[in-house]
Amino acid sequence: MEYTQTKEPDVEKPIVIAAMQDMGNVGSIVINFINESLHTTQFRIAKSQFPTYVVDKGGYIDVPIENWEYRFTDRLILFGGGTGQPQNNQELNSLCQDVIDISKKYSAKFIYTLGGFHTNRNLNKNSRTLVTTTSKELTKQMYDMGMETTQKSIITGFNGLILGFAKQNGIQGIGMYGELNDPKIPQYRAAISIIKTLEKLTYRKLGDTSRLEMMAQEVEKSFEN
Repeated sequence: MEYTQTKEPDVEKPIVIAAMQDMGNVGSIVINFINESLHTTQFRIAKSQFPTYVVDKGGYIDVPIENWEYRFTDRLILFGGGTGQPQNNQELNSLCQDVIDISKKYSAKFIYTLGGFHTNRNLNKNSRTLVTTTSKELTKQMYDMGMETTQKSIITGFNGLILGFAKQNGIQGIGMYGELNDPKIPQYRAAISIIKTLEKLTYRKLGDTSRLEMMAQEVEKSFEN
């Protein structure tokens, strides 16, 4: 993994929100939405040294350049979005550690991550966000706020592993996972649910989700026909 610092962000003790593409593209939808809504500024790039796939252009292939951005705005650092995740543990661990190093550099005290939560429950266009945290004490606070928690499981990929890195480095963290039925299609309702939960937890408005609602309706209509 190669890292390039493009500028020095003007942030002090920010909240960090870090998530990468996962099932239903939930992580990318949320990160990309916040970046666009809050007009964040890029300050660092993480670039994969090894391609995880090639694109067939119809008789010839192209090798994509995979990179992920760090962006900032007032009291907030965002990492991830984009497409894909590293496909080997070395690069995945390197990314997680870099997010921790950046969090420490700018004195961040809290890391949020997010993604999809596959369920067989009939959601009927009503996706809940389930949370897990880096400590029992923090989970109790979530209960007191009326949050529902995840069940016992193993969380793989960046959107789970980053919480482990945070805990090992003494940084509090919360993982938010929006319910979805079909992980193969973009899950905008899960993303909306997470955004609303983030707003409740961070006490800040992250943007108008009406465009995501329209995109959710378009996806649903395409599967009704």
